[in-house]
Amino acid sequence: MKKTSDYTAWAQKAYDKLKNKKEPKFRSKLEEKVATLLKELGVSYEYESTQVPYVIQHNYTPDFLLPNHVYLETKGYWDAADRRKVLAVKRDNPLIDLRMVFQSPYNTISKKSKTTYAKWCDKHNIPWTAYHEIPLEWLI
Repeated sequence: MKKTSDYTAWAQKAYDKLKNKKEPKFRSKLEEKVATLLKELGVSYEYESTQVPYVIQHNYTPDFLLPNHVYLETKGYWDAADRRKVLAVKRDNPLIDLRMVFQSPYNTISKKSKTTYAKWCDKHNIPWTAYHEIPLEWLI
């Protein structure tokens, strides 16, 4: 059971926080109007004090699905959004066999990076090949 001094300390801390609280900077006039209404009605609130994670469902359409259940994704230019998508697909579908086929696997992922498409795939355990070197065993 908590002691009275624990509750007193908590109450003092909450009071100090309210006493020293600055007015929040609202993102819109509507938010400001709602805050004013809440205040006038004596309703306490916290403004943008927490973050709630969420996921938006997407569907991935691989370039090729082979009879051996291998998915081939082909890329010339491979931007950051597409790399995030590949990671999300692999994370959410760990049993699919997704393999990358690159026009130029030794291109870097950005001008400022030394990481190539090939190194990125190696780092994330994603099989890859160059278009002109697709292993026959991938296809049968």
